[in-house]
Amino acid sequence: MASTLSNGVPETGSGLIVSFGEMLIDFVPTVSGVSLAEAPGFVKAPGGAPANVAIAVSRLGGKASFVGKLGDDEFGRMLAGILEKYGVDGRGINFDQGARTALAFVTLRNDGEREFMFYRNPSADMLLRPEELNVELIRSAKVFHYGSISLIVEPCRSAHLKAMQVARDAGALLSYDPNLRLPLWPSEEEAREQIMSIWDKADVIKVSDVELVFLTKNDKIDDASALSLWHPNLKLLLVTLGDHGCRYYTKNFHGAVEAFHVKTVDTTGAGDSFVGALLCKVVDDQSILEDEPRLRSVLKFANACGAITTTKKGAIPALPTEAEVVTLLKA
Repeated sequence: MASTLSNGVPETGSGLIVSFGEMLIDFVPTVSGVSLAEAPGFVKAPGGAPANVAIAVSRLGGKASFVGKLGDDEFGRMLAGILEKYGVDGRGINFDQGARTALAFVTLRNDGEREFMFYRNPSADMLLRPEELNVELIRSAKVFHYGSISLIVEPCRSAHLKAMQVARDAGALLSYDPNLRLPLWPSEEEAREQIMSIWDKADVIKVSDVELVFLTKNDKIDDASALSLWHPNLKLLLVTLGDHGCRYYTKNFHGAVEAFHVKTVDTTGAGDSFVGALLCKVVDDQSILEDEPRLRSVLKFANACGAITTTKKGAIPALPTEAEVVTLLKA
């Protein structure tokens, strides 16, 4: 059994968490609450949900690796350098000579929520081929985490499916956060169909309240709606509710964990921080997923991570260390 911190939260595990998918540059306006056209300027911020999760794990003292493709350009090299700086294993990174690193222009509304405009036609992350995967690295994962953006087009879709299969065959826990970005999909129907096409493969699934409404086509955010997404092999289903905390569902129990209330500046990366925190606490001891008191303490820790991430602009600079989280938990 994993050892426990003084506040009842399990220690961060030492098992490898491999995060698969996209990493890109977010251009964030220097002023909140304006449209992209009205923004006087932009600051570049590294982003991409799977990369954020890998860095979140590493910041908390966990062992993380990122698998994906970047452009062989200044932005791609910069992103690889950021992963290295934060201690994320980069052996799964490929560079594409012909395509650029993806860019996203992000509008920050006054409430800290975001809107996106993407430049990726095609970007390097979309061009990862199955034969380029570092299969040995993926086989060594105790947890394999992914989203759905890598399912949108070939060849990346095939690379995603192969990586998932390799990880599953090697006994990894599969973690899925669809991370819906509708502007990237050809249609809502295609998004729903493809996101659900790999649903029954995952052991742990995290959706936001917005994604729950989208996937179920039901405006109700309640237990019945969440449980309509349950599948027989699932170990844990999580619904994040922003400043209302999260709900959790397992085969044997379900419940809710309250949020921490902080001054929100930018919600970017909060969900990724939450996921990274959960994964690095269960990587060495998956029995936590079946033990409600311990799971609740982990989810409280994950909620604290998510909350801290919203207090600064940009995802990666805001991802907390264990010490910062413990401080909030004590407060």
